[in-house]
Amino acid sequence: MLAVESSARGAASPTFGRYHVILVALLSLNFGILFFDRNALSFVMPFVKPDLGLNNTQVGLTSSALSLAWALSALFIGARADRSGRRKGYLVAATVAFSLCSFATGLANSFFMLVGSRLLMGLADGGIAPISQSITALAVPPERRGVAMGVMQNFGSNLLGSFAAPVLLVGFAAAYGWHKAFYLAGVPGLISAFLLWRFIREPEPMAHAAAVETLPLHRRLREIFGHRNMPLCALIAVLLVSYLVICWTFTPLYLTKVRGFAPREMSWLMGTLGISATVGSFAVSGLSDRIGRRPVLIAASFLGLILPLGALYYSGSVWILATLFFFGWALNGTFPLFMGTIPSESVSRIHMTTAIALVMGAGEVFGGVLSPALAGWAADVAGLSAPLWIMMGLCTASGLLALALKETAPALESTRP
Repeated sequence: MLAVESSARGAASPTFGRYHVILVALLSLNFGILFFDRNALSFVMPFVKPDLGLNNTQVGLTSSALSLAWALSALFIGARADRSGRRKGYLVAATVAFSLCSFATGLANSFFMLVGSRLLMGLADGGIAPISQSITALAVPPERRGVAMGVMQNFGSNLLGSFAAPVLLVGFAAAYGWHKAFYLAGVPGLISAFLLWRFIREPEPMAHAAAVETLPLHRRLREIFGHRNMPLCALIAVLLVSYLVICWTFTPLYLTKVRGFAPREMSWLMGTLGISATVGSFAVSGLSDRIGRRPVLIAASFLGLILPLGALYYSGSVWILATLFFFGWALNGTFPLFMGTIPSESVSRIHMTTAIALVMGAGEVFGGVLSPALAGWAADVAGLSAPLWIMMGLCTASGLLALALKETAPALESTRP
């Protein structure tokens, strides 16, 4: 086992070079296109909801369906990637599949067709994040791991999925119809799949595959969750994925139906979240390389209170509201930390992809699946402000849990308890 671990630790190149820049850029672009497709339904929901006659509970169920399939796919494909080591093939195939699923969403003409297309998209999407993060962690030097994994997961996903998606898709849906907006969303993934196939190297084979294959599942899970950070990261994932999905699903409806913003104004306010998280992919993750994962996660969790409070109570300039959204969404910059960086630094490298997939899967199942349906029910019972109050409770609980994390940043290794 020591030889296996040594081999794994030696997988990262000693210096950050040109290939690492290309690797992180292409993986980030691909993840951004994935989130462009994933978020498309939330941003065009003001058009879809009346067209298909959906209620708020059904709106929540569309997000739940994708998250459930995403979680199951992440766990299965993550475990297979740890066993086989063949990450590139899985990544390219999944990218082609989720692009085709975007076209399928555009064909939906009923609630059941819509849910079915989101289930298929979740199955296609699930393995991409843990595979991409494990490739990054194995290739990039430890002292640059935080910012590299942050850029990989947050830069493209927020530039494209949270900023470009609402701005482009809302305007496109208004002009040409929401069905055609999903055809537009599906094309970039096919281009990205080709770029990944052409330029990304398969990580070097390591001696861990046989060792992982012979370990029973319960032994692997016990070893992974034997690290204190793993159950904490899983719980934080449940809370903050819930925050994220509820925000995407119900904030556009709250802004248009309750606050009276025009769809175009709503799209720019939601686009502010993408700008915030794009900046945060460097700033938040990079700061964690310097001062530690734990303090950054604590502070950003409590900053998450600003966004729902601003949406509920601020009635002044839309530009100031956008600024409140920008700072409140700094919370999103922590997602690569508790989903990828902290797990990858807490467990043995031979379990890295599985550990990342477990945290992501927990967040998707208990956060992404249950929370939008419950928030939709709360909105039907108490009004569209209810999901925003739920968001405030979620980020507060996350900040309290983060207090118990064990620091893993390599720069602070000597200060770990």
